[in-house]
Amino acid sequence: MMDAIFILFGEGRNLDPLQMGMRSIIVFVIALVLIRVSGRRSFGQRSPFDSVVVILLGATLSRAIVGASPFIATVLASFMIVACHRVLAWACMRSRRFERLVGGVEREVFSNGRFNAREMDAALISTTDVEESVRQKTGSRSMDDVAAAILERNGEVSVIRKSA
Repeated sequence: MMDAIFILFGEGRNLDPLQMGMRSIIVFVIALVLIRVSGRRSFGQRSPFDSVVVILLGATLSRAIVGASPFIATVLASFMIVACHRVLAWACMRSRRFERLVGGVEREVFSNGRFNAREMDAALISTTDVEESVRQKTGSRSMDDVAAAILERNGEVSVIRKSA
C-alpha cells in the first residue's frame, strides 16, 4: 500500500509528471475544501484582507504540488491560513474598530462638485482615477451628474448619481 502511494505521489523534489499530476488533483480537491471552509467572502468581496488568503493559499499549496515542502505540513499550513481568516472575519463582524483596522475604511473622494484632496491623498488616488471610474460606471465624461464618488474598502470607486 505504501509503495503504491509512493509510486503515485512520490516524495521530495524528484517527481515525475504522473506524480505531479496526481498531486495536483489532490491539491485541487483540498483547495476546494479549504475555500468552502474559508467562506464566500474570500472570493466574493475581494478586499485586501481576503486577497491575502487567496495569495497565501496559492503560494502554499503550489509547494505541495512540486514537492518543495512536505505534503502534509503544507496542507496543514494552508488549513491554518483559512482558520486564521475565519477567526479574523468573525472578529471583524463583532467589532467595528477591529474591522476598520483589518479591512480599512471607505473614503468619499468626490462630493458636492469637488474633489476631496485630503481623502484622495490618504488613499493615494488621483482625480484621473476617479474620473476614469465615473466614465466606466456612468458612460459620461462629465462629473456634472455625480453626487459623490466613494473609494470603497476593496479599491473600487462607487459612483452615486445626482437625483433627477
